[in-house]
Amino acid sequence: MGTTTFVKSTTPHEIGGARTAFKPHIDVPLLLIVLSLLAFGLLMLYSASWDFAVVHDMPSTSIFLKQLRWVALGGVLAAIVSTINYHYYRKFILIITGITLLLLFLVLVFGRGSGPARGLLNGSVQPSELTKLTIVLYLSFWLYAKGQKIRTFNLGFGPVVAILGIFFILIVAQPDLSAAATVVILGGLLFFLAGADWREIILSIACIFFLGWLGMKVYHTGAVRINDYLMGLKDMTQSSYHVMRAMEAVINGGWLGVGIGQSNVKFTGLPFPYTDSIYAVIVEETGLIGAGLVVLLFGLLLWRGLSIARNASDQLGSLLASGITIWIVLEAMLNMAVIIGLFPFAGNALPFFSAGGSNLVTTMIGIGILMNISRTNMAYEAGNGSVFSAVVDLRRWNGRRRVSRARRPSIPDQPEE
Repeated sequence: MGTTTFVKSTTPHEIGGARTAFKPHIDVPLLLIVLSLLAFGLLMLYSASWDFAVVHDMPSTSIFLKQLRWVALGGVLAAIVSTINYHYYRKFILIITGITLLLLFLVLVFGRGSGPARGLLNGSVQPSELTKLTIVLYLSFWLYAKGQKIRTFNLGFGPVVAILGIFFILIVAQPDLSAAATVVILGGLLFFLAGADWREIILSIACIFFLGWLGMKVYHTGAVRINDYLMGLKDMTQSSYHVMRAMEAVINGGWLGVGIGQSNVKFTGLPFPYTDSIYAVIVEETGLIGAGLVVLLFGLLLWRGLSIARNASDQLGSLLASGITIWIVLEAMLNMAVIIGLFPFAGNALPFFSAGGSNLVTTMIGIGILMNISRTNMAYEAGNGSVFSAVVDLRRWNGRRRVSRARRPSIPDQPEE
């Protein structure tokens, strides 16, 4: 079925000789997917956090209400961002990148605590989360501006490695190995989607593995996690304590779960039950059915995001949409894979579910940008085909869209606002 989106315009636009006025619409599939994730996420967050709040002499709803405020803030920002033409960020991309780098540096200077110093303002602001969105924005604009020049080493591979290397070093120094790995993977994927030469792609993969090896050498924690993961593959009883407790939750949950609020492992030592390990609580309380529903929702988000990327009005929109979508879904898949022992332990949050304002607000801003890309595209072609028939092939572009439709007029690039 077709969907419509929205772009505000004070004047009608000429399309194929006919005067067609833009009408207010939203991307209904994307909106429903995000609302479903938020609603399910808030329900499970309350279930996973109320006991922790009570034990620490706080109202049982304190963590839930705090997250609800972050949801409200994220929703407002997403709504505002969705009305801003995504081309407009070109004017501010260097400022956004500079602010992000400054915040990462300030974490190293002013971060406090016995453990990793990853946040500012007593840990409530984590610049590493903003970095994930920033790297998508910066590289999308940079790769789009370079065009075919990215196939050369001096103007393509070299600068990309330098850009990612700066962010990687600042994040690893905190240390936050999972965020650093996510940033590097996102950069490599965007480089691939922009049409990089296969030799550069292979070299990029080699650099990613080298940076991962370097991170493990610099920080013992990474080597310990890899060792625990390999031991767990041989014998689950040799896994880390975190993974064993998470697997206990999976076993307890069975097909239908023990019921909302009835999780046992969250009371008996599951680390970070309402942040990193919330998926374990979901599996135990809602069973494989509920766990599968979470996977399905993120799968639908991936489908919708890549459909928007495939139908974007230019390569910039395609890069932004695919980068944002892959970033959110990648974080979710890594979090869930860790819980069931399919991936070495990492500190990735489960988007829309894990408590924390930095991740949620940044994710919602990304959703707002994704919504605007869809609006911009669908305002031109409302009713000219079905998004279900679009083939997602993000590598086969030449700067223009490639979805063929009957009697479709050629549309020039949308001017910047």
